[in-house]
Amino acid sequence: MVLIYVDHSDSEIKKSSYEVLSYGAAVAQQLGVLAEALILGTVKDDLSTLGNYGVSKVHQVSNETLNNLDAQLYAKVIAEAVTSLNAEIIIFSHNQTGKAVAPRVSARLKAGLVSGAVALPDIANGFVVKKNVFSGKAFANVNIKSAIKIISLNPNSFQVKKAGEVATFEQLDIKIDDPKVKIVSVNKVIGEVPLTEAEIVVSGGRGLKGPENWKIVEDLAHVLHAATACSRPVADSGWRPHHEHVGQTGIQIAPNLYIAIGISGAIQHLAGVNRSKTIVVINKDAEAPFFKAADYGVVGDAFEIVPKLTEEIKKMKG
Repeated sequence: MVLIYVDHSDSEIKKSSYEVLSYGAAVAQQLGVLAEALILGTVKDDLSTLGNYGVSKVHQVSNETLNNLDAQLYAKVIAEAVTSLNAEIIIFSHNQTGKAVAPRVSARLKAGLVSGAVALPDIANGFVVKKNVFSGKAFANVNIKSAIKIISLNPNSFQVKKAGEVATFEQLDIKIDDPKVKIVSVNKVIGEVPLTEAEIVVSGGRGLKGPENWKIVEDLAHVLHAATACSRPVADSGWRPHHEHVGQTGIQIAPNLYIAIGISGAIQHLAGVNRSKTIVVINKDAEAPFFKAADYGVVGDAFEIVPKLTEEIKKMKG
């Protein structure tokens, strides 16, 4: 059986979880086994609708202690669920939760782990999983030989598919230990679209010259219902908060569309955005390295181009 971990935040299932459900269901179909889902904590969503994404049953450990991420506690509960359900393959999203929890589950179960998978396993000769390596510059094919196998899927690597089915539901009775980490307070970043969940991201760099000019980025993002981001020098200079920094040392994202305004495209920045489906670069320096990675490039002054682009999009949307 393939067991798929469903991640949620503020009692709502995350967008990345639907992609993981579709991927896990496809893996189960390859192997001719059932796909089932596991969710920890409480959610507002109707869990039976997860059957739309290919799972036949949803297992829930609905203890409020699990509403906030505690990687050690999550790993223990998930490992016990895997054992009690006799699951052979566990699927996570390669997001912040998956990065923290999947390795710990792997250690507990002595299970082989491939993190950051980008395709379905090749089962013709073993169980070979393709993943990104060297910050997305190359691929590796890893053969998992352990009895229990764990995969974390890179976001935006697999198409979400809906089947129109309804899943059955089951509560799992697993003892929850007192967490070793006590959460005193939670301060959430509030914005139009969470950066890690955004399908469109508009990002700015030092070419914007100062924080007072950031409105052109925000205006474009607003009309596109996009998230905003920035390069590291911008965050380090205090123009923008560090949670907007994308790159090798910041947040790594994979939106459908990434628009880079006034960013030269150093290799460290590219490492965080090179999994984007489409990259558009706007820069007055025709020799900017980012143009080599771009799908579309506009050479010109961002202060002239971006406001005009924003206005044209507003006209198109009526």
